[in-house]
Amino acid sequence: MTINRRGFLGISGAAIAVSAVAPGLRLIELAEGRAPDQAVTPKQRWGLLIDAAKCADGCTACIDACHEENGVTGNNRPATDPQWIRKVTVEDNTTGFRQSFPVMCQHCEHPPCVDVCPTGASFKRADGIVLVDKHTCIGCRYCMMACPYKARSFIHEVTTGQKTHAPRGKGTVESCTLCVHKVDRGDNTTACAVACKKEGHEAILFGDLNDPGSEIRKRLKQKPSTQLRPDLKLTPGVRYQGV
Repeated sequence: MTINRRGFLGISGAAIAVSAVAPGLRLIELAEGRAPDQAVTPKQRWGLLIDAAKCADGCTACIDACHEENGVTGNNRPATDPQWIRKVTVEDNTTGFRQSFPVMCQHCEHPPCVDVCPTGASFKRADGIVLVDKHTCIGCRYCMMACPYKARSFIHEVTTGQKTHAPRGKGTVESCTLCVHKVDRGDNTTACAVACKKEGHEAILFGDLNDPGSEIRKRLKQKPSTQLRPDLKLTPGVRYQGV
């Protein structure tokens, strides 16, 4: 996917389907607490910091790790490939400078996907993670149209190889969950961040944006960063440096 830089930063954002989700843990249940005695609170604001200068062109380690972690088998047709995370390449028309970096659900503080959802299937946890409850999603795809980052996908085909922590079902919408299952068990990282570090790039950093002592807050304080489409005032939980 190649677009010019101005075009990328200017990106803007149905038939009802019947959901068929395999048995397993519901995302709405995950949202209710990290453990029976430890509820999710706004004390944390989980997010990602992506350094485009460290992102290697042509590397798909983050995408591969995300698909493996969440049971996205990749057996969809090319036109309907899931967009949990994707690499985009932007180019400066005046200089020809090109760079690539990953884009996923931005986990907005004011998510438009939640605003337009007629059933409440799209929701935001107290800690800022935006999710889709597959047992409530009716597949109307309003959230896909509302998302200015094109971060959501519709499942057109029967899914296989599902993970209990990431239920997927034909006729529903899905997107990056910020590895909510890993967050809730205390891993303090995401599959994409782990894979990027393993490749030696370390372009993706996960952490608590509310914690002044966290590594992500320290790096944000040291160098300027940007949001994608700051004009929309959505306050994403994903920040970018070097873009």
